[in-house]
Amino acid sequence: MYNKNYKWEVLLILWMAYLLNQADRQVFNTVLPAIRDSLDLSDASVGLIATIFNLFYALMVPIAGWVGDRCSKKWVCTISLLFWSLATTGTFLANSLMTLVLLRSLATGGGEAFFGPANYSLLGQYHTDTRARAMSIHQTAYYIGVILAGWLAGVIAEAYGWRYSFLIFGTVGIIWGILMIFRLKDNNVDNNIKVTHKLNFFEGFKVVFTTPTALMLTIGFSGLIFVLTGYMTWMPTFLHENFGQNLASAGFNSMFYTHLAAFIGIILAGSLSDKIGIRNHKARMLLQAAGLILGSPFLVIMSASNIIWLVYLGLMGFGFFRAFFDANTYTVLYDVTPERLHSSCSSVMIMIGFGVGSLAPVILGAVKQSVGLDIAFMSLAIVWLICGSMMIIVANNSYQKDYNNNHKPIGHEQ
Repeated sequence: MYNKNYKWEVLLILWMAYLLNQADRQVFNTVLPAIRDSLDLSDASVGLIATIFNLFYALMVPIAGWVGDRCSKKWVCTISLLFWSLATTGTFLANSLMTLVLLRSLATGGGEAFFGPANYSLLGQYHTDTRARAMSIHQTAYYIGVILAGWLAGVIAEAYGWRYSFLIFGTVGIIWGILMIFRLKDNNVDNNIKVTHKLNFFEGFKVVFTTPTALMLTIGFSGLIFVLTGYMTWMPTFLHENFGQNLASAGFNSMFYTHLAAFIGIILAGSLSDKIGIRNHKARMLLQAAGLILGSPFLVIMSASNIIWLVYLGLMGFGFFRAFFDANTYTVLYDVTPERLHSSCSSVMIMIGFGVGSLAPVILGAVKQSVGLDIAFMSLAIVWLICGSMMIIVANNSYQKDYNNNHKPIGHEQ
C-alpha cells in the first residue's frame, strides 16, 4: 500500500514527463526555419514532417490505449519516454527530408503515442477525489514545456545550430526516464476488473461512438487540436518572417504569451469546474464550449494585426480561453465512460483529434505559400465557433443522461 501523499509525487513525476513530451514537440516548431534553410526544404515539406508526425501518432494511439488498459501503466509511460527521447537525440544526425520523417515523424511520433493514454489513466487512478485539480495542475506542464522549449531551443539553435536543440532535450528525457524506472509505481485499483473482463481492442471505439457526450467531446477535441497544431507549427515562423524576430525571440514570444495566459486560465477553470461541475455535471462541457467560442475572436486579432502588442494580446486571449477546454477534457471523458476503459476511450479521442490535427501543418503551409499565414490563422476561428456551438447543444441534451448511465449501481447495467 502506497503512502497517501505518494499520489502527489506521482503527479510531479508525470508532470515532468509531460513537460518533456510537449517540449520535445515544440523544439521542432521553434527551429523549423533553420531546418528548412539548412536542408533547403520548402514550407510545404517542413509542414509535411509535422503532418506525418501527427498522423502516425494518431494511428498508433489506439494500440497504445489498448496496451495501457492491459499492461503496467508505469512501464508504458517510462518506455514511451525513453523511446521518443532516444529518437529526439538521434535527430541530431538528420540530414534530409527522409531522415527527418523517419526520426521525427515516425520514431518520435510512435514513441509519444504510448505516453498519453497510460499517463492520464494512471494519474486518474491515484487522484479520485482530487482528479480535476490534479488534471489541471498536470496540464500546466504543457504550457511551461512549450514556453521553455520555444525559448531555449531557439537560444541553443542560434548559438550552436538547430541539431543541438534536439540533442540536449533528448538527453534530458533519457535521464528523466531512468528516474521514472525507480520512482514511479503502478496503482492496480482495477485488477479485479481486468481479471474478470477481457478487453476487446474495439471496445473503446464502441463506447465513444455510442455515447453522444464522448463523441461530441471527441469532435470538439479534434477542432481544438487542429487549431493548436496549426498555430504551434507556424506561429514562430509568422513572427520570424512578419516581424523580423530571430529564432530565439520568435520561439519564445510565440509560446510565452499564449501559455502564460493559459496557465492562469486553467487554474481558474479547474477550480470553477470543480465547484459547479459537482452540482451540474454538464457545466464542464459548457465551460469547454465557452472557451472555444470566446477564444475565436482572439485568433482573428492575433493574425490580422501589424502591431506586435495586438498580436500578443490575441495570443493571450486565445490561450486564456483554450484553457477552459483543457481543464475539463479528461474529466468530461471519464464522467461518461467506464473506468476500466479510460485508456482505450482516451486513445480513441486522441487518435481522432490528432488525425484531424495532423492536416493543419500541411494545409497551413500550402495556404501560406498562396495567400499568407495571416489568412490561414484567421480561418481557424471558424473551426472553434462551429465546435463550440455544437458542444452547447450536446451538453444540454445528452450530458446528464450519459453521466447517469455511466454511474449506474453495479448490477443495473444494460
